[in-house]
Amino acid sequence: MENAQLIGLSRQIALRRQMDVVANNMANLNTAGYKNMDILFEEYVMPVARHKDFEMMDQPLSYTQDWATIHDFASGSITQTGNPLDIAIQGDGFFVIDTPGGERYTRNGAFQLNERGELVTSEGYNVLADGGFLTFNPGETGITITEDGRVSSSAGDKGILRVAEFENPQSLRREGDTMFSGENPIFDNPSRFVQMAIERSNVSGVSEMTEMIRVTKAYESISGMQQRQDELRRTAIRKLGDTKA
Repeated sequence: MENAQLIGLSRQIALRRQMDVVANNMANLNTAGYKNMDILFEEYVMPVARHKDFEMMDQPLSYTQDWATIHDFASGSITQTGNPLDIAIQGDGFFVIDTPGGERYTRNGAFQLNERGELVTSEGYNVLADGGFLTFNPGETGITITEDGRVSSSAGDKGILRVAEFENPQSLRREGDTMFSGENPIFDNPSRFVQMAIERSNVSGVSEMTEMIRVTKAYESISGMQQRQDELRRTAIRKLGDTKA
């Protein structure tokens, strides 16, 4: 009975972790550039005792173990916004962002200008171009970003946006909702830019709601099994006590 309880508990822990991921996906349904997350599970077979005096071999015990978090890097839909500072990427690339922890990468192109006229993310981190930061003076107008990332305004050329790709995007580590860190970026890549547009989250609200219901019902089912196991244990203890008496 203890084995059944422990196996059920391992599954409940995994389901709780999965519910956290589903809830985070739902919370970022409308976050620009957000990439859907999922959990990979694997079977963990518990080593069992072996002894020549046993009449029967012990049965292996299979537990549930959450192995890794994976990211779905499929492109979200591109929506026109009319804001000249909004930029979407077509392709597998990421914007390169300067942060206190080093260069980071994002698909969230909802940018803005800070008090110094620098192009920054919503968190205030600078967007990087080939020449460093992109800075605009108060009187500049007509900000234009071409398909290949060249930025210009009424004051002339400003530089080319940096865009990074990765041979294995699953190696990227998520930092926050839309920011990633990683090694060995590839800057010579075919990704293209779309001005006055943003990439929406690639989360499917219907799929995530269905998954939330499935996880909830699975958790409730295991809770019911745990309660029945507790009742069996109490019954067994009571009967053994009556026998000894």
